[in-house]
Amino acid sequence: QVQLVESGGGSVQSGGSLRLSCAASGYYASRYNMDWMGWFRRAPGKEREGVAAIDTGGTTLYADSVKGRFTISRDNAKNTLYLQMGSLKPEDTAMYYCAAGRPGWTLRLHPAGYTYWGQGTQVTVSS
Repeated sequence: QVQLVESGGGSVQSGGSLRLSCAASGYYASRYNMDWMGWFRRAPGKEREGVAAIDTGGTTLYADSVKGRFTISRDNAKNTLYLQMGSLKPEDTAMYYCAAGRPGWTLRLHPAGYTYWGQGTQVTVSS
């Protein structure tokens, strides 16, 4: 299995910044099984949605709502995924989840494309 543990969430005012981290471990925590890693979020009353994703080679994808404000990165040697969030807005408030897997081309920013999930870290942005 692959264990994913998120950290770095918290409460921040609108316009502020936060950096999320996700540490991967486990017998199957390999570049093959974690070809893509992504950040997803679920706001109250809404479905889980893709925020950003990155593959082992550094190719990135972003949801339109976070382009220019969020930056995803990963350290393959440390099996760690990051999400630098800036210019935060109240609508960014959600539980943020780290995920890993081998999604098909059309599922790289869709929850259905990912096999392994963390427990989530809460991000709250106040106006």
